Amino acid sequence: MPKTAAYAAQNAHSPLAPFSIDRRDPGPDEVLIDILYCGVCHSDIHQARDEWGGSIFPMVPGHEIVGRVARAGANVKTFNVGDAVGVGCFVDSCRECAQCKAGEEQYCDQGMTGTYNSTERGSGAPTYGGYSTRITVDQAYVLRIPESIPLDRAAPLLCAGITTYSPLRHYGVKAGDELAVVGLGGLGHMAVKLAVAMGARVTVLSTSESKREAALELGAHAFAATRDKDTFKRLGRSFDFVIDTVSGEHDYNAYLSLLKVDGTMVLLGVPEKPAPVAAGALIMQRRKLGGSLIGGIRETQEMLDFCAEHGVASDIELIGIESINEAYERMIKGDVRYRFVIDIASLENAA
Repeated sequence: MPKTAAYAAQNAHSPLAPFSIDRRDPGPDEVLIDILYCGVCHSDIHQARDEWGGSIFPMVPGHEIVGRVARAGANVKTFNVGDAVGVGCFVDSCRECAQCKAGEEQYCDQGMTGTYNSTERGSGAPTYGGYSTRITVDQAYVLRIPESIPLDRAAPLLCAGITTYSPLRHYGVKAGDELAVVGLGGLGHMAVKLAVAMGARVTVLSTSESKREAALELGAHAFAATRDKDTFKRLGRSFDFVIDTVSGEHDYNAYLSLLKVDGTMVLLGVPEKPAPVAAGALIMQRRKLGGSLIGGIRETQEMLDFCAEHGVASDIELIGIESINEAYERMIKGDVRYRFVIDIASLENAA
């Protein structure tokens, strides 16, 4: 197969730039996907700059991939050439552990194979992500994109969407529940949309008063600025659930105080430094503190179908690949509403 155009980081300090990679012809159980759009996740920055350690270079980031099937292997029955499909955060897992058999591949005992910055099972070859024009993936790890979701706005659903949908389902959020979303970025805006679609009454909590209007436009029922000294006192014991999407340092105990008896706070963000949790913040109201990663293939497809049914899609800013380094800097500053998505057609010219 001809070389595949891509954008890559050569090391932790270099900007992303044109690069060529090899993509294999699809095997009997695989599909070759022509990539149309790829979302830009903050974890792309962390890994391209080796901020989490263990980065594999050269690196082609991107795990919010949407495109169309170009070729299908002989055993592929689920997808046909031309179908709109997606690839999320992982492209393989052991398939044999209890988690994989339960459709929770993201918690694979041996570790899921990341769409990028990982190594393939068997060959040990590095995986390359969606900042490229095509990708070959086993059909078991490919998602069907419903026709009613615009393809560019579907891309972030494959990470930001499922990262927020999975805990809402797992922890049992239902119609009538009082739910607070902490932070209004790529994850937070999807948490608002999904929770509202599930019938919850949603309040957005943000340090920035300037996000009030945006929160209400997304469907939130209320907004509170957490820099206001009275907010935590006024909203104490108000919520059944708190979905915390913030990766910056903040006081978990203050947000736990907002939960009712038996309320649950779920962490989605990963602050750089561990945050202390006071036992009393949990004990006194029998509160629970949990966490959640992404979702498995089954649940991700469920999320996409739910979004199609309820008219939910990500709010995006579409960019050309030549703007990716600028987009990284803007993301660090929080200057995006709410997810950058790369138009991969731009990659052919840039490469």
